[in-house]
Amino acid sequence: MAQLIEMGTSRPLEPSLAYHILRYVPNLVRDEWVNIGVLVFNPRTGERRLRLIEDQVEYSRVRRLHPSVDEAVLRALRDDLEDRLDPEAYSGPAIPLEKILKKCDETLSTALQIAPQKGVLADDLDAELERLYSDHVAVPRVQSRVGQPGSRATIRAYCAQVFKQARIWDRLQKSVRVAEFTFPGDPSRLDYSYHRNGTRGFVHTLSVSRAPQDAKSLSYNVRHIAERASYPTEFAAVTDVILSRNNDRHRFVMDTLREVGVEPVPMEGVAVWVAKLQPSLLH
Repeated sequence: MAQLIEMGTSRPLEPSLAYHILRYVPNLVRDEWVNIGVLVFNPRTGERRLRLIEDQVEYSRVRRLHPSVDEAVLRALRDDLEDRLDPEAYSGPAIPLEKILKKCDETLSTALQIAPQKGVLADDLDAELERLYSDHVAVPRVQSRVGQPGSRATIRAYCAQVFKQARIWDRLQKSVRVAEFTFPGDPSRLDYSYHRNGTRGFVHTLSVSRAPQDAKSLSYNVRHIAERASYPTEFAAVTDVILSRNNDRHRFVMDTLREVGVEPVPMEGVAVWVAKLQPSLLH
């Protein structure tokens, strides 16, 4: 990253954000690890963002590197760490982030290590989280031919851009657990959630080109949420392609989503869809 210079001086700007890489270390003696998450925070305000692996392809990569990995333990560690770092989870006095991280490092598990803190010249927590996650944690991308459909990470990155441009990013809950609607221990997540006019909406990304079968797990989650929520709900799935009934795979996804009331929204239509949603979220 290019070095920034403070206006009117030749003195480099101090790093404005800091971050830790989270590592899975199955064997302390061998000192071998794989990166599984990123924590980015603002040292001045305490505001932070946390992201850990959640897609099956990411867990599969960890398993290829460490065949004995227990996915259930990793998912539980993720949930525990998120709870500890959530400022709203504590009703008492605010606890400095450094103390929380030290406690996590001591008590969570010997299999999870928090790498030393590093600084970075940036001012957008969300953008920096995505960049660091892509550089240090995400499954390396194989050079693809031009026009090849993107992954869920690509769809999420585009959605985040549209949400921010529409000024509703801060109105969204991210990486929403569905266990409260299904069964305790359910590791599934939905990408985004929002509240408007007494209704709670859920938005999830779906790569039809790469994993159309994911529509079935999304349908399962939607069905349980709609049945068990004590308030009206609505659902949308952002897809990497425009669905066509002339394509068997697309038709399967369309019918699976329609059966449980999920509105499919192609990436190229997200901006228009968000423009319709925006007024009710900003008032």
